Amino acid sequence: MADIERRSVPVHNPRSGAIDFMMEIATAEDVAAKADRLRRNQQAWGAKPLAERIGVMQRWLGEVAKRASAIAEADAIDTGGCHTSYLQGFITMGNIGGWIEDAQAALDAASYTGPSKAMPQVEVRTQFVPYPLVGVIGPWNAPMMLVLLDAIPALFAGCAVLIKPSEVTPRWVQPLFEAVAQVPELAGVFDYVQGDGETGRAIIDTVDLLCFTGSVPTGRKIAVQSAERLIPCYLELGGKDPVIVTETADLERATTAVLRGAVHANGMVCFSVERIYVAEAIHDAFVALLVEKAQKVRLNSDDPRAGHLHPFTFAPQAQIVERHIADAVGKGAKVLTGGAVEQIDGGLYMRPTVLTGVTHDMLVMRDETFGPILPVMPFKTVEEAIALANDTIFGLTANVVAGSPEEAMAIGLQINAGSVFMQDTFLTFAKNRTVGSNAFGASGVGGGARTGPEAILRYVRRKALLTNHGEPADIQNDHHLGKPGGH
Repeated sequence: MADIERRSVPVHNPRSGAIDFMMEIATAEDVAAKADRLRRNQQAWGAKPLAERIGVMQRWLGEVAKRASAIAEADAIDTGGCHTSYLQGFITMGNIGGWIEDAQAALDAASYTGPSKAMPQVEVRTQFVPYPLVGVIGPWNAPMMLVLLDAIPALFAGCAVLIKPSEVTPRWVQPLFEAVAQVPELAGVFDYVQGDGETGRAIIDTVDLLCFTGSVPTGRKIAVQSAERLIPCYLELGGKDPVIVTETADLERATTAVLRGAVHANGMVCFSVERIYVAEAIHDAFVALLVEKAQKVRLNSDDPRAGHLHPFTFAPQAQIVERHIADAVGKGAKVLTGGAVEQIDGGLYMRPTVLTGVTHDMLVMRDETFGPILPVMPFKTVEEAIALANDTIFGLTANVVAGSPEEAMAIGLQINAGSVFMQDTFLTFAKNRTVGSNAFGASGVGGGARTGPEAILRYVRRKALLTNHGEPADIQNDHHLGKPGGH
């Protein structure tokens, strides 16, 4: 009976548009069975000293290294050949290797063993207790990298992890878990299920902590379901990230940085530049140079590894981008280059699209576009630019290009975003192993840094163990408690 009720869904190849993969949907029973197994195995995994877990992860790193090319190829098929996809094997190795070096120091920095400052006769010790089972529900853009950004530190922390890749991009899990299978201790606490929204809901019903990267509407549903179970959830829900280009900025530097920040990976990155504010005095010159550079960007339709822009990974996203452009044009904006979806050998592509005459009444300046769109809007004063940058429900990243780092910093300090990149764009990878950040507004929910050494603290409960080495307080003589010198 169970076999009859199983569902499979077709998965399209973004380059050809053809169905080349059938994905079997995991049932709620499948999810529960895997969750039970992972929970049982997590007890031993979580009890291991961190040094032993690091040794296991070191062996996994070796297995990933053997399969780096196959992992990259699978991710590239999923995304349509994004340049970043071909680096995924190495990015994963860097992720694992970074935590091998950083995990112990990160936990040590957050722990304490010693006397209480309030009651010196009481010894205080920190214990980190991992959440037994962490669920990670991934997006279709940068599908492997964003799932592992959460899964890997959770494993180092001592959790078991159950992941669900997006149903749009499910192929990458097979070569990755071939590497996992070679490390039995890890295979016991790290697993995946394939599926759609129903599978995702089943995961939330079984895990102790949930990580999700995706859209605001889906994030709201996940937050409600997690709240009903009173489990923590960490949500990264995209952005509408601005860049401010001041009158003193070098035009060559500014246009190069803005173009890459807006169209890298076809603009389908949560921290892509989606709003461009340029000082009125240099607006026309900036736009002219931006258009010139944008027109030199080539598609990768003839060679996935050679071009700059790959097809839309998720075909319906092309319709959203078209709707944003049509809305802007209908309200007075002008398309200076690009602007049309091109179908090439079944894939849907769009060249870098520069828009002028945009306002905050337009979708392209308010809703996440997730495409290679560069809407440029002039500003008169820096104060106006900052107000425009902060006029959003989002707050993931922002960017400033000015005549000097000091000028950029003065502006960056006033922008409401979790990370502000100055004198460039797309610097988020520089945070890795260095510092964490918290998104503002609808871009992030749940608190706790997703990157940086402290990210591992998301996945543990911090427990305080207190031992009184003095005499216990006597109820008959406790009137002095709470007074200076009282104990």
